[in-house]
Amino acid sequence: MVKAKYQAVLDLGESLNIQNGDVKEENGQLKVWGTANTPYEKDLIWDKIKEVGGENPSDIMADIKVADSSVYHRHTVKSGETLGKIAIQYYGKASKYQDIFKANSDILKNPDLIHPDQELIIPNL
Repeated sequence: MVKAKYQAVLDLGESLNIQNGDVKEENGQLKVWGTANTPYEKDLIWDKIKEVGGENPSDIMADIKVADSSVYHRHTVKSGETLGKIAIQYYGKASKYQDIFKANSDILKNPDLIHPDQELIIPNL
């Protein structure tokens, strides 16, 4: 029953390709664990858990590790994106585009020139 409640969390974990993931239902509590690729993906999982179960859910226990914590995320640029739009996606503020630009100064020479399929480092802030 608890598993059905948190199905959206399990589906998200699957779409993010969480590694070593497992789920167990025990005494009315759902136990989930696995390894997300980046801290951003871990945050997505926790946001989904809170969306379903509230701020401090007691019916789920999650242990999500992170494979690569050296960056917040790695983002592949899509057509039409700007550093400002990407900054809003990860940090909620367009002004953080400068942090993304600095973290990618090896491949970016101008913050207004990014190209589809470039892989950008989204730094931990």
